[in-house]
Amino acid sequence: MHEIPRNNRERALLVGMVPSNERVGEMEESLDELALLADTAGAEIVDRMIQVRNAMHPAYYIGTGKARSIAEFCEAEEIDLVIFDDDLTPAQVRNLDRVIERRILDRSGLILDIFASRAKSKQAKLQVELAQLQYMMPRLTRQWDHLSRQEGGVAAGSGGAIGVRGPGETQLEIDRRLIRGRITHLRRNLEQVAASYHRQRQRRSDMFCIALIGYTNAGKSTIFNGFTEAGTLIEDRLFATLDATTRVINVTPGQPVLLSDTVGFIRKLPHHLIASFKSTLTEVYDADLLIHVVDGSHPNHAEHIVTVNQVLAELGASDLPLLLVFNKADQLESPDALEFLELSYPDAITISALDPGDVERLRQAISVRVDRHRVEVELLIPYENGHAISVAYDSGEVLHREDEPEGVRLTVRMMPSVAGRLGKTLDAFVCR
Repeated sequence: MHEIPRNNRERALLVGMVPSNERVGEMEESLDELALLADTAGAEIVDRMIQVRNAMHPAYYIGTGKARSIAEFCEAEEIDLVIFDDDLTPAQVRNLDRVIERRILDRSGLILDIFASRAKSKQAKLQVELAQLQYMMPRLTRQWDHLSRQEGGVAAGSGGAIGVRGPGETQLEIDRRLIRGRITHLRRNLEQVAASYHRQRQRRSDMFCIALIGYTNAGKSTIFNGFTEAGTLIEDRLFATLDATTRVINVTPGQPVLLSDTVGFIRKLPHHLIASFKSTLTEVYDADLLIHVVDGSHPNHAEHIVTVNQVLAELGASDLPLLLVFNKADQLESPDALEFLELSYPDAITISALDPGDVERLRQAISVRVDRHRVEVELLIPYENGHAISVAYDSGEVLHREDEPEGVRLTVRMMPSVAGRLGKTLDAFVCR
């Protein structure tokens, strides 16, 4: 996203709530992330407030007293936007809007705004619009709230000024019907896009598929570019990547694989957003190997791992083979921090995606895992059958060749799907 001039940024106040003083530190970390989200969306963070209360206020989330305090602060500091760290109910948004008299946004609304600005492909744009409409539907009443405050309001039934009894409710129903129709249309379009993707996926089903996953801003796109030189957007901001990008790379001789860069996950990711983006995450479902990239230098990296694993579970992809990769080793505070990671996660790899040597180490680790899926086939092909010899060389990695009187003896390592597909061509030459 392009840099927004400082004087054009909306002035924002961040608000969070915790049930006890013992959890204020946890909320501070969550607000740090919310601040990064707001910055990505183009807001200038003026301040933050944390309310400690045993339970969420059903009408005002933080309570009426705190809401009035925020209203006074917003007036004094010329705040344009108040962003809450949790999702608000439509009634809470409406009530807070009345008291604070500033635009009210919750975490889901903020994430959706960022996604809308980042979507580039047709699929991503359709998914963002679908998620926005699903988010908007229960909040429509707020747009017609002015009618309920005129002469007793529409809700009073027979009350209200002449000319305003009923139209608000009628317009609301019209809007809802239009949105429901648009949602149905978007879902059909997404099904068509998904079907097209599935056909493309079938055409390349012989290839081993790898998906880069992880918490947002962990460095997945940097690793992707290190392997592919694809020029994928890299920014020190959340959700720099939204559209999945797939490229063919070579990690082992004679065996190209597909590598996909996917959208980053985040804590408190709205469930309807996960549902909407399931087709974007098809690369995850189809993967033979997931590479879970973690920012090893982040103080909350353990929590990030838990969040990603939870999202994978929601997607039904938690049982797929996975390689854990700690990135940003160059930003670790000390050698002790590196040692701690290696001891805590003995099966993981720690790298810096900016170091070509580390990227090569990761390539070798991937190669080992790809080889576990390949089979070795021994062939004896007569010299006169040059086509079969050529097919054997094109189908995998030739480990050994020996020219014998009867023909060429080859030991070839290939994917099982390739071996099956080439059965008619090579089966007669397999040494049993």
